[in-house]
Amino acid sequence: MTSPAPSVSVTSSARSLGSGVWFGLASAAAFGTSGTFAKGLLGAGWSPAAAVTVRIIGAALVLVVPALVMLRGRWHLLRRNAVLVVTFGLFAMAACQLFYFNAVRTLSVGVALLLEYLGIVLVVVWLWLRRGQTPRRWTMVGIVASIGGLLLVLDVTGGMHVDVAGVLWGLAAAVGLATYFVLSARDTTGLPPLVLAAAGMVVGAVGLVAAGLLGLVPMRWTTGDVLFAGSLVPWWAPIVGLCVLSTAFAYATGVTATRRLGSKVASFLGLTEVLASILVAWLLLGEMPMPVQLLGGVLIIGGVVAVRYDELTHGAPDAGAAGAVEADAGAPTSDPVPTAAA
Repeated sequence: MTSPAPSVSVTSSARSLGSGVWFGLASAAAFGTSGTFAKGLLGAGWSPAAAVTVRIIGAALVLVVPALVMLRGRWHLLRRNAVLVVTFGLFAMAACQLFYFNAVRTLSVGVALLLEYLGIVLVVVWLWLRRGQTPRRWTMVGIVASIGGLLLVLDVTGGMHVDVAGVLWGLAAAVGLATYFVLSARDTTGLPPLVLAAAGMVVGAVGLVAAGLLGLVPMRWTTGDVLFAGSLVPWWAPIVGLCVLSTAFAYATGVTATRRLGSKVASFLGLTEVLASILVAWLLLGEMPMPVQLLGGVLIIGGVVAVRYDELTHGAPDAGAAGAVEADAGAPTSDPVPTAAA
């Protein structure tokens, strides 16, 4: 008698991919609020490093308790994946955000954000060189459409300022972003997504505090009221939103999405953060998007659809990208992902 197991497996896989898309969209939307929350703090005199440090520390405090509950005393998972956690926390979280803010200091926001999102191209290149996954036609179409959409959405031709140091900082942020998507896709470590996010935040927070104490990054903050959504609010109000929504929720759902979609599709889906940023700025700050930006949004969505179509029609080898890079960190690949990670 024929077993129904394959049909059940296909259905389960389809549901996992579908939920991965929703997790990815939720993550991108949450990340998209960070600029609006941070704008008031920076305008009130906070340094970028101080804002990023408080952001990560606060998010770590939010996630550490549920992460410990989910870990259920399996401390060996953290020990065996120490390289992954440290790399994720220092490069994919702390360094990526600091590199981007340093780029913004000498470049226009549009150019800096465009440079950072070149990280999606780096993900494709990494999978090509490391996994031998030569980009197919629809993936290339998606890359071109997405980058073209970013150019329109960010309106980089208006008042663009180019600085060599700023460009290098922006490219460094792109490496950090690519690192985030590649490391998040590792599904053979046994670490639930929430635990990886929380542990990475703890590492990132320690690294940022150490950098501040050593004088490597300026730490300036104030406790006066800040301007948010057209009103003066206590300084802690945007920080709560920045920590809980823009960081804790965003990273937890983002890692979950990348586990289910693979680093390539998740990185392209992450481009919707740009659209979310514009929408939030429109609703809360009254910054109306221009028609050319709306056209760019259509191109970005088209690029995401093209890459997703490529994965659906040719299979999704990237979903197992973890195994390809796991050996590099010396992490074991035998532990199954616990049900709590789903």
